[in-house]
Amino acid sequence: MKLFVKKPLSQLLASTEGEGSLKRTLGAGNLIALGIGAIIGAGLFVRTAAAAGGHAGSAVTISFIIAAIGCAFAGLCYAEFASIIPIAGSAYTYAYATMGEIVAWVIGWALILEYALGAATVSISWSEYANNLLGHRIPFEWCHSPLQSEIINGVAHHGIMNVPALVILLALSLLLVKGTQESATVNAIIVFIKVAIVLVFIAIGWQFINPANHTPYLIPANQPDVTQPDGKIYSYLPTFNHGWGGVLTGAGIVFFAFIGFDAVSTAAQEAKNPKRDMPIGILGSLVVCTILYILFSWVLTGVAPFTDFMKSGKEASVAYAISHYMGQYAWLSTLVTVAILAGFSSVILVMLLGQSRVFYTMSTDGLLPKVFSELHPKFKTPYKSNLILFIFVGLFAAFLPESIAGDLTSVGTLFAFVLVCIGVIILRRKEPNLVRPFKTPLVPLVPILGILVCGAMIYGLPASTQLSALAWMAIGLVIYLSYSKNNSKLGTSAADALPTASDFEKFD
Repeated sequence: MKLFVKKPLSQLLASTEGEGSLKRTLGAGNLIALGIGAIIGAGLFVRTAAAAGGHAGSAVTISFIIAAIGCAFAGLCYAEFASIIPIAGSAYTYAYATMGEIVAWVIGWALILEYALGAATVSISWSEYANNLLGHRIPFEWCHSPLQSEIINGVAHHGIMNVPALVILLALSLLLVKGTQESATVNAIIVFIKVAIVLVFIAIGWQFINPANHTPYLIPANQPDVTQPDGKIYSYLPTFNHGWGGVLTGAGIVFFAFIGFDAVSTAAQEAKNPKRDMPIGILGSLVVCTILYILFSWVLTGVAPFTDFMKSGKEASVAYAISHYMGQYAWLSTLVTVAILAGFSSVILVMLLGQSRVFYTMSTDGLLPKVFSELHPKFKTPYKSNLILFIFVGLFAAFLPESIAGDLTSVGTLFAFVLVCIGVIILRRKEPNLVRPFKTPLVPLVPILGILVCGAMIYGLPASTQLSALAWMAIGLVIYLSYSKNNSKLGTSAADALPTASDFEKFD
């Protein structure tokens, strides 16, 4: 069937050469920096507090461990695919080669939830921290979604549009138009700064840990309700708001913090030596960030009671914890805020890069209009895609709150991870003799565990998020059946092709 036609690997590899291909400018160090740049950001500085305050309490450290395990299983599968198929497009490309066009389309559509909504989510957080740094000089109405409201000095304020989020999205979109290498250089500088600040917070904050804040470690079912800034009452009684249910939901929420290592795979076509450097970039960035996350969440929940993150801290919870519980280090609050803004910028940069590369690849396959694969005559970047993406992401950033966009990002990513794990099992059975520069260990055990852990985190997310994701997928299928299927370049006559050693010689 045409729906399940697979793209020959020889055709995939051939697409990396020629006048219309992307420039290979990134080394292993660049890729690790890209991964860390995408991973450490809103997930660490915002989602940590959201998961702790509403669901996991101090046990958010366990939530991070669960999320990291799921990411590790998926990361090993990504590393194998990235070494075999060093093409822009990430999981979309892998699915096209192993499971067929319709599955590739579904995963490509899911990646929009990951990268586009991920960029929107982080830009919303960027706006919150920027306003905090400016002493809240930007009116509430112009830095919040129409779905948000808050009582300030007894007066109710309602959001209109998040203007600062649009400003940062535009600036970074223009940087991406300029070039990948320039973007990677800026990202590397930002990564160095924000990792240094995270280490400073861990080192100084450790002195201010109050053991009472870690007791009880899991939120009890009888935890008193809290009143949020908008006047609403939040209850911990529901199953997924306390205990181990809360830890599982917390894992689904903080999973957003790990989004980024797979974005490294979208830059495979711009890597100098992808079969060696891609596994290093994917797994290296994941290991570094996991260690930092566990230490950071332990310190944050030790410095401030988890209920504070529901009552006062919200998006700027780290700065709140420092200013309220680490008095003599109030200067660190400003420094952390600056570092967070820089960190958010690098996350947005890598998310926009990843999304534009997925669009680029889908466009070259005919599944999206040609405009998404048109390269700038001088910079050799998909500039039209970057600008269209700015408008698309900007709409979400301007008119949705962080919580909704963040949860949708997580479910899209988890779904992509599940399909990548399935793809490794399929390819191992169908092509056992395939040349694999990097091999996922203990197949099928590792991919199956990845499927189970990621599936559990999807289950732990709010039902409204799951339904919204299903609606998004339904829209994607309508677009595929009405446009993409009829414009696919592969066609019904495409056949599977086996790779040979010579296919990979050009990447040695």
